[in-house]
Amino acid sequence: MPTIQERKEQLTQRLNELETRLGTIEHELDKPMSQDWEDRSAEREGDEVMESMGNSGLLEISMVTAALERIENGTYGRCTQCDNDILDARLDLLPHTHLCRNCANKGSQKS
Repeated sequence: MPTIQERKEQLTQRLNELETRLGTIEHELDKPMSQDWEDRSAEREGDEVMESMGNSGLLEISMVTAALERIENGTYGRCTQCDNDILDARLDLLPHTHLCRNCANKGSQKS
């Protein structure tokens, strides 16, 4: 079972990875488009994939940042809905999660 400090280091490392990847994506999206319309079409498809990756990266960055804030305020590992402990096995898989398994399942059943 990792300590809070180890979890913090893991989350910080993930945040750095995501920020680096996001910077790379932004750099690629800022490149000028080709003048050839066929090349431009292929580039546009690639841009759409990169934009999607960037959006999912932004979402994960916000979740990791929130988890780091919970570590700082002493609420990490507690469900934000029911205040029960989040199982270590769940935190091992999703270190940025803010919901216990039960609350996460309730939320997915509403969809």
